[in-house]
Amino acid sequence: MAADQKQKPAEVSKNYRGFVAGVFSGIAKLTVGHPFDTVKVRLQTTDTTRFSGPLQCVVQTLRHEGVRGLYKGATPPLVGWMFMDSVMLGSLTVYRRLLAEHVFVRQVPAHAGTPPPPEREGPIAATSHAAAHLPPVGHGVAGVLAGCTVSFIAAPVEHVKARLQIQYAARKAERLYAGPVDCVRKIYGAHGVRGVYRGLFATLLFRSFFFFWWGSYDVFTRIMKERTAMSAPAINFWAGGLSAQVFWLTSYPSDAVKQRIMTDPLGGKLGDGTPRFNNWMQAAQAVYREGGVKGYWRGFLPCFLRAFPANAMALVAFEGVMRALP
Repeated sequence: MAADQKQKPAEVSKNYRGFVAGVFSGIAKLTVGHPFDTVKVRLQTTDTTRFSGPLQCVVQTLRHEGVRGLYKGATPPLVGWMFMDSVMLGSLTVYRRLLAEHVFVRQVPAHAGTPPPPEREGPIAATSHAAAHLPPVGHGVAGVLAGCTVSFIAAPVEHVKARLQIQYAARKAERLYAGPVDCVRKIYGAHGVRGVYRGLFATLLFRSFFFFWWGSYDVFTRIMKERTAMSAPAINFWAGGLSAQVFWLTSYPSDAVKQRIMTDPLGGKLGDGTPRFNNWMQAAQAVYREGGVKGYWRGFLPCFLRAFPANAMALVAFEGVMRALP
């Protein structure tokens, strides 16, 4: 018992590692994944008369806007993903520990003696000895809590990114927003904080599916650790990529609705058109009305192709930095 009490301050003092390592995860994710995300958003927010599919979207974007067109709107997520992954992954490590200590409590026999030191070289470096017993459902709950936490940062970042990504004019003079700062300034000037945070509820709902991401990440990690001889970084890569695909398979319809809300005209002083949706349900009904069930999955292919490499590299970076930090 005394040993447990001594170990807790040490665990708490290392919480900073998750926040630092999350920055590197964000950089890796943005570099690999943003072109896929641009294609996804454009397919989600236009009808089939503009793009028949992801390949045509890529070809037309490259033809009219060049490679830079695929990285349109990259500035907010570059800064945003660094900050968001820092908050999300940092808070995830904290929630894992808190759940392990207060909800999924491990009963240690009195004769067990002093517990072993934290497992710094294991596949999930973010899960030290204090939370090593956390079951997959515990990791899933920690993921939901981390998703809710980061949503308050993610909502405005993703809102601005989405509006910049659907500006199709090659010439800047023909675009409503000159860049991310101009976008925030104009939206805030016309609609205040509520305008900037448009889509917050949809963001919270979307990130509740983090349950499946982090729960499955733990499951894949345990299976690979027990049944293969792969190194920790290799396990992080495969478990990270596969769990991200589980996440998108479960969450994609809610993301399609979120993107509709975030690209819906705000109206008023902004002069960008007439708003169509007053709430999440109206947007969800519009997606179904315009495309049926398939409408909820429009743009899924580039998203699914992006999910594995972007998140695999992000988690390799995150876990690697976690293992390297003191």
